[in-house]
Amino acid sequence: MESTGVLIAQRDSVRIAYEAFGPPEDEPLLLIMGLGMQMIAWHDGFLRALVEQGFQVVRFNNRDVGLSTHFAEAGKPSVFGMVFRPQATASYGLDAMANDALVVLDALGWDSAHVVGGSLGGMIGQVLAVRHAPRVRTLTSMMATPSPRIGRSTIRFAMKIAGLQRRPIRDREEAAQRHVDLFGLIGSPGYALDEPWLREVGRLSYDRGYDPAGRLRQQAALLASGDRRKELSEVNVPTLVLHGEEDKVWRPSRGRATAEAIPGARLVTYPGMGHGALPRELWPAVVCEIRRLVRS
Repeated sequence: MESTGVLIAQRDSVRIAYEAFGPPEDEPLLLIMGLGMQMIAWHDGFLRALVEQGFQVVRFNNRDVGLSTHFAEAGKPSVFGMVFRPQATASYGLDAMANDALVVLDALGWDSAHVVGGSLGGMIGQVLAVRHAPRVRTLTSMMATPSPRIGRSTIRFAMKIAGLQRRPIRDREEAAQRHVDLFGLIGSPGYALDEPWLREVGRLSYDRGYDPAGRLRQQAALLASGDRRKELSEVNVPTLVLHGEEDKVWRPSRGRATAEAIPGARLVTYPGMGHGALPRELWPAVVCEIRRLVRS
């Protein structure tokens, strides 16, 4: 599978790292990753399956992760502020993160692309479809929500995730173990955990820029994003909504709410699938759904 290697797109002081796979003459497809995760969390095997279906696939690091610009001067947002004063606490919003995606499209010379986003990436994709519709050919919103205020996870589950994220990381092996533990908690109970791959992603993510404050700044942007359902009702981009029936982070009701908000959106749910990394057993089905959407 052809790769450009890591490239940098830049606008003003913001640098966004990205990587392209597949022939440049094929259908353009942009992958947007979720909260605190780097672009390498899109499995190469999943990318290969998309390339084999006739896509040129681009993945990139959102701001505040990996090799993209980190907004360290904004500091570390407090949990209290994110929960009770999200608008005042966030140093940027999903609009800014969507604009970063446009920086990548511009660097590639793409006037538009098929957009596939997971979790926070799905929410960024929704913002693109709402506010930059001419740049979006189709939208696939996976494991996402139109509002952070509906279908919340239980307090007990949220506390488990918060406790895991607070665990100090002192080297790449501890980063690898926490990555495995995180997906053991939020992942897909109906499928085996791909522990060797998760460990390697954890190690590489540590090498490429471990930044817990950056993840919190992204989380602040998510919590400050508000309810998009009214805006999504005006979307006329062909849309596919994919959600796991065992998702404990964004409950299945959030996937249904996304599909109900977007006219003509098609909802597909998967038994046994949770949140985060797509189980490899579902790659063929997911790729087939994306290809079907594009052909529509």
